[in-house]
Amino acid sequence: MAVLIIAGAVAWWHPWNRGGTAGSPQQAHQGGRRGGADAMNQPQPVHVATVSQGEMPVVINALGTVTPLANVTVKTQLSGTLMDVAFHEGQMVKKGDVLAQIDPRPYEISLRNAQGTLARDQALLQTARLDLQRYQTLLSQDSIAKQQVDTQASLVKQYEGAVKSDQANVDTYKLDLTYARITAPVSGRVGLRQVDPGNYVTTGDTNGVVVITQLQPISVIFTTSEDNLAAIMKPLRAGVKMSATAYDRANTTALESGYLETVDNQIDTATGTVKLRATFDNKESLLFPNQFVNTKLLVDVIKNATIVPTSAVLNGSSGSFVYVVKPDNTVTVRNVKTGPVDGERTSIKSGLQVGERVVIDGSDRLKEGAKITIPAERAKGASGASAASGASAAAAASGASGAQHGGHHRRQQ
Repeated sequence: MAVLIIAGAVAWWHPWNRGGTAGSPQQAHQGGRRGGADAMNQPQPVHVATVSQGEMPVVINALGTVTPLANVTVKTQLSGTLMDVAFHEGQMVKKGDVLAQIDPRPYEISLRNAQGTLARDQALLQTARLDLQRYQTLLSQDSIAKQQVDTQASLVKQYEGAVKSDQANVDTYKLDLTYARITAPVSGRVGLRQVDPGNYVTTGDTNGVVVITQLQPISVIFTTSEDNLAAIMKPLRAGVKMSATAYDRANTTALESGYLETVDNQIDTATGTVKLRATFDNKESLLFPNQFVNTKLLVDVIKNATIVPTSAVLNGSSGSFVYVVKPDNTVTVRNVKTGPVDGERTSIKSGLQVGERVVIDGSDRLKEGAKITIPAERAKGASGASAASGASAAAAASGASGAQHGGHHRRQQ
């Protein structure tokens, strides 16, 4: 009898008889599914922005190359010994500044010789003209033959030609003396020196003396699609100066502002693009020849445009769309037609009204009709959530306590 009582007690305390304390695997699985569904139905935190109205610039973005308006190799225009170099490498020079000096002495001697020849021939011409006047007087008195007068007239013309030739020689040697002083043909920055003083230079030297690059003003050559050509040419023909801004390689810092100068006269058939040139004052010398820059050309400004943050516009199989926030803090998918984009701002041609709210962050967790919470609104309800959480904790603690007392009660029985 005692053995039967003990066996019955063991069977009563075995875990398979304690169904009220631990749930079955099926019950646990069902509870997990309910928890996941509840989590999906929870409001998703997002950031929103209000659709605004304002001016939207129509900007053409392109990668360009800084190109000097003048890049001149300074060469000597006569042969001679280079006596002096008057510039420092990298120096900024102005047009007309002396860069180098060629030995002028051989050309000074040639000039004096030409001046002497000119003076002699001028004297001979003067004498010949006086003789011609006397001969003409005698001819009028029939005191001399006409042939002698004609011969003297030819001699005068001969001396006149000699004087002109002599004067040309004088001018040539004077010009040579001017060329002996090598001056800057343009204003700009000189590069590395190509020849040192003491060398004999000639007009055939391909490297020249130095290269001068004009930096102020300077230009940027960039390309754009032929599709943009009509929008560019219309204001250009009307005489409108279109603003252009050059940005650094990272496209974050504006280096210089200028204007569109001209458009090339043909389209590249291989790429379907056309070249444009914009000029910049470059007063701070932030643009350097052959530098790559991002160029933004302002073509037009749209008045009263509907504008949203660029991050609000998403792309799907049906095109561009946004998540619009409804008054009940749910979202709906709205297809939109976008217009020009200016960095972090995008214009909307159709699909949105000014004053509506759109999701700009957190849209990856959304779908049609999803509930949302905005951080500012979520902060207001934080105390209620804490209270609910506290109540749930208290209930759980109470249930655990009851279960514990129930267990003790069964054991007492």
